[in-house]
Amino acid sequence: MKIQLWSIGKDHETYVKAGVEDFTKRISRYYPVEWKIIPSPKNAGTLSQVDLKKKEGTILLEGLTKDDYLVALDEKGRQLSSEGLASFIQARANESVKNLVFLIGGAFGLDEAVLKRANHQWSLSQLTLPHQLVRLVLAEQVYRACTILRNEKYHHL
Repeated sequence: MKIQLWSIGKDHETYVKAGVEDFTKRISRYYPVEWKIIPSPKNAGTLSQVDLKKKEGTILLEGLTKDDYLVALDEKGRQLSSEGLASFIQARANESVKNLVFLIGGAFGLDEAVLKRANHQWSLSQLTLPHQLVRLVLAEQVYRACTILRNEKYHHL
């Protein structure tokens, strides 16, 4: 199984880049992993929130294959503990999922069409977090889940 971490927006900001790269490298010991940063539409500033979400949604849906297992990060999604995330990832591996895609939406969230396409909606927290920080938290939690599955000490540091 390959893990893909998708995010709409700019490249990783300096303050999160080293951490994201470090945790991504660590995840690669367990699963092939890659980031896909999807630029905001060129005319994003001129679009309404609804139109921007629709345009981003179209781009996202075109980038997915029918076999991709999509996890949409959404504030209304179900929260998981670290152990719960580990079990979730293991269940996808047991189902022979080829690509497990974790998706961080744009500034206004994800379009309804993307949420309907999602196989799972996950909320990292009830807190509102900046998108850049969400990338770091996502990478760290996926790494933590991998260490839990292997019964390694990282989770209990």
